[in-house]
Amino acid sequence: MFLAKQRQAARMRGLTLIELLVVLVILGLLAGLVAPRVIHYLSTSKTETAHLQIKHFEAALDLYRLDVGGYPNTQQGLQALIKDPSGVTNWHGPYLKSPDIPKDPWGHPFIYTSPGKHGAYDIESYGADGQPGGTGENEDVKSW
Repeated sequence: MFLAKQRQAARMRGLTLIELLVVLVILGLLAGLVAPRVIHYLSTSKTETAHLQIKHFEAALDLYRLDVGGYPNTQQGLQALIKDPSGVTNWHGPYLKSPDIPKDPWGHPFIYTSPGKHGAYDIESYGADGQPGGTGENEDVKSW
């Protein structure tokens, strides 16, 4: 009788190997289902952030145009939104709060051309790979 109670007490103290394996399998299944969704949201959030940054540049460029009478040329670039470019009158900037031009969410500089091929100016990010073209996270984010 004493031995049977001792065995029962030992069983109740811890988990068996089978119980641990079942828990690990359940956790693995949950991670397998949740991880792809989380990764998808992280990649699309960077693309959405790049779109928002471009919209922010567009608003600042419109303020610049109202003051100066035109958009900065390609050589002046987005830097004209922070520092007074030489030879420009009526500059009342800075038009961005940050002391430096923000990089895209992947750490690459935005590409600014003015006049642009698609409008008065073009702003684009080449995505995660930093190369033109691509799909998914490597897809270009454009102002047009």
